[in-house]
Amino acid sequence: MPITANDTKRKSWLEVPENSDFPIQNIPFGVFLTKENVVTVGTRIGDYAIDLGALQQLNYFAGIDLTDDMFMQDTLNDFISDGKKTWRLVRNRIAEIFDATNPQLRDSTKDRDIVIFRIDDVEMQLPVLIGDYTDFYSSKEHATNVGKMFRDPENALLPNWLHIPVGYHGRSSTIVPSGIPVHRPMGQTLPNGQNTPVFGASRLVDFELETAFITTDVNIMGENIPTYEAEDYIFGMVLLNDWSARDIQKWEYVPLGPFLAKNFATSISPWIVTMDALEPFRTKGPKQDPSPLPYLQTKGKKAFDIHLEVSIQPLDQEETIVSRSNFKYLYWNMSQQLAHHTSNGCRVNSGDMMGSGTISGPTPDSFGSMLELTWGGKNPLKLKDGSERKFIEDNDTVIIRGFCETKEVRIGFGEVASQLLPPFVRQ
Repeated sequence: MPITANDTKRKSWLEVPENSDFPIQNIPFGVFLTKENVVTVGTRIGDYAIDLGALQQLNYFAGIDLTDDMFMQDTLNDFISDGKKTWRLVRNRIAEIFDATNPQLRDSTKDRDIVIFRIDDVEMQLPVLIGDYTDFYSSKEHATNVGKMFRDPENALLPNWLHIPVGYHGRSSTIVPSGIPVHRPMGQTLPNGQNTPVFGASRLVDFELETAFITTDVNIMGENIPTYEAEDYIFGMVLLNDWSARDIQKWEYVPLGPFLAKNFATSISPWIVTMDALEPFRTKGPKQDPSPLPYLQTKGKKAFDIHLEVSIQPLDQEETIVSRSNFKYLYWNMSQQLAHHTSNGCRVNSGDMMGSGTISGPTPDSFGSMLELTWGGKNPLKLKDGSERKFIEDNDTVIIRGFCETKEVRIGFGEVASQLLPPFVRQ
């Protein structure tokens, strides 16, 4: 089935600002709350949020086999469970409805008033009920930098890293959408030169520049999925900030890895950009040496050319871009990550989320965390307001943006922006 929604010549009858992340060729999926306190599944074109539940009730999806309440829910899980054919049919239909030459909705003032909202008049929600969250560690540059700082600089990568997509299971209960503030975590740390830990607020709170993919129902327990099928089970991608407390992490991560230093908060962008929308931006990833074991080998272009950037904005001040990276730098691709995740028969369900791990590039200005950008705090960054940062300070807002671009079209993710608040104090 062709992806007609990707036609770069298509124009919408809705106004789309120049360089918008959300032209009619994007058609992402999300969940939002209207001024009338109605939660609905929706999409976005330009600066307009579109109520897909209302479109369905008005029979604009006639001929597509959908349950009666498919879009009148507070998550996308059921829609994602319907699979790739349904996703493509719906996205193609939305493109047709909002095509500049289609008068059906364009010329119906009554229907438009029910279906279309200004983006500033809705409140974005988590798009899916995330049952499980896995975070990978798939950037060779990031793993090498961390290895140099935390271990032996001459043997920065552990022996397994070049053979498996390393990952750990995170905590889905503290995943929040863009705009929800995050509190500085409390925890155990070991002060320099001491033998006894102390309990208190983390002093080294960091961001991690990541993306994540959202899955449909992948397998039954015990079944493994080959790399050449893996993309059929990936619905789309979001931006992700995996907040980290480096001082807590340093004390707790041996011997079992990340725990409380990571699971206090994970922020994601609210619009899921589909794999169909990203199709034109495929590219080759890094050469893998040694060659992976047969079950992890892939052919063709499995990476995507997604420009990524991170800004820090102090309270009431202008933001400063501190990192520019790209998704294509990841050593392990999404097909390999999902194939490895199911290689032992682990079940993966609709709405599960898989984080990429910090995405660092080859140059210092493309590193994906403050840990790397300041090299553990030794080289502070100077912001536009004249202040310096070794790590994230209270009331700073971290903003991650991402987009793909050719001469014909720009497909973006919007942003994930979250403010760091002081520790939560019980009254």
